[in-house]
Amino acid sequence: MGKCKMAILLCLMAWTVQAQIRVSEWPEGKEGLKRNPDYEVYVKPLAGSDSEWRQVPNLDCEVDVRKVRHASFAEFEMGGPVAVKVRNCRADALGADGRMAVKVKPASRGIVARQVDERTVEFALQRPEFLSVEFNGERKQNLHVFANAMLTETYTGDEPGTINWTAPNAQDIFMQDARLIYFGPGVHKPKDLPSGEIKIPSHTTVYLAPGAVVRARLIVDRAEDVRIIGRGIIAHPLRGIEITYSKDVLVDGVTVLNPQHYTVYGGQSENITIRNLKSFSARPWSDGIDLMCCRHVKIHNVFLRNSDDCIALYNHRWWYWGGSSDFDISRATLWCDWAHPVNIGTHGDDRSETGETLENVRIHDCDILFHAGDGMLTIGCGDKNTIRDVTYDSIRIEDVPKARLFEMRVDYSEKYNRAPGNRVENVRFRNISVTAPEGNINPSLIIDYDKQRSVGGYTLENVTVNGRPFRPETDVVRTMTVK
Repeated sequence: MGKCKMAILLCLMAWTVQAQIRVSEWPEGKEGLKRNPDYEVYVKPLAGSDSEWRQVPNLDCEVDVRKVRHASFAEFEMGGPVAVKVRNCRADALGADGRMAVKVKPASRGIVARQVDERTVEFALQRPEFLSVEFNGERKQNLHVFANAMLTETYTGDEPGTINWTAPNAQDIFMQDARLIYFGPGVHKPKDLPSGEIKIPSHTTVYLAPGAVVRARLIVDRAEDVRIIGRGIIAHPLRGIEITYSKDVLVDGVTVLNPQHYTVYGGQSENITIRNLKSFSARPWSDGIDLMCCRHVKIHNVFLRNSDDCIALYNHRWWYWGGSSDFDISRATLWCDWAHPVNIGTHGDDRSETGETLENVRIHDCDILFHAGDGMLTIGCGDKNTIRDVTYDSIRIEDVPKARLFEMRVDYSEKYNRAPGNRVENVRFRNISVTAPEGNINPSLIIDYDKQRSVGGYTLENVTVNGRPFRPETDVVRTMTVK
């Protein structure tokens, strides 16, 4: 092979290695994002040890409504195996013994960090992952690493029928028959729209390019065939994304940073897919994904750190009716600073003669990284609801400070209900493991309202707490409200 061909081949190989990684720059300043100095994060391809490290911006996020702290997150895209290097710049980087301990979670990913100097660790990623990196047990000001898959569908904003928020007509969002709404790198904020909101019409793709910061809530109302995709960030909105009276909606890849209320809010909609979503919140009632009277929903590969329920499935509430069914939730990593990682039931239509039904829920291959409160897996059945056919399968729960594995209640809550629920039936707990300091797991609860309105059959299969079998006779307390 000639010298010229060899040089070209080597250049192509080097370009291919570097093309495995994309690091985006994020706008800063008053309307942009804030950097967090606690950690420095670097990434490079795992292949080719002589590759240069590329620094990834470490961004600030608020967490934990009870006492708001500043954690941080670093995002990049990877198209092949990578090495990640983290330098701990905090004053308390070294523990009382002068050493620095580190855990990379979820533990189920099997990622072990190698310490390379007093303040620096490295670890390898074979595939995209959403992780928590915790030094010396620090969980309130920890680092989150979001290694996204490389985008395969991208836009420039010059496509026909595009509303381009980067172009001079950035505020011309009322064009008819638009098929693409493009948010390029930079900050985008409605100047003349009430409540900082942008409504998305049917048959539209909304693309948030890497480096795009959208300071508005995106509303999909009475629409169909809508896609909200990309690697941009929806920052500090009232809510992140609203999906109401709609169908065939995809949310894929974006991050929602510190909304005042929900990250994704769904009402009376169907055929919703949410995947590769990341979320942080630190306000009262700032749930992650809340769905009311929705059907045929898939949630996959999300990371939700919220200061209320991470995922909540309800029947009737506010303006939505009709019951709920067919949810598939998989590979979700849930961090609940307050309330419940998963909450099912609560609200329903007490004015109807028979109530509504919430059914066919499968939650599987998920990790819960933190919870301090009551039931981690909670079913609260009020307002004449019937809740049935719920399966929790392959759930891994680690290092929780104080909690119950589950609560199942047919009850009447003066705060949330106007009538008791009807029944909970056919709930399966399968292949669930809990690790926690001894004494931190309280007994699970089953509460019947009365003999007729009660929790029906449930099964436990391969459920363990710190390696020992979970036993209903010792680990569950059952009571009845009206005897």
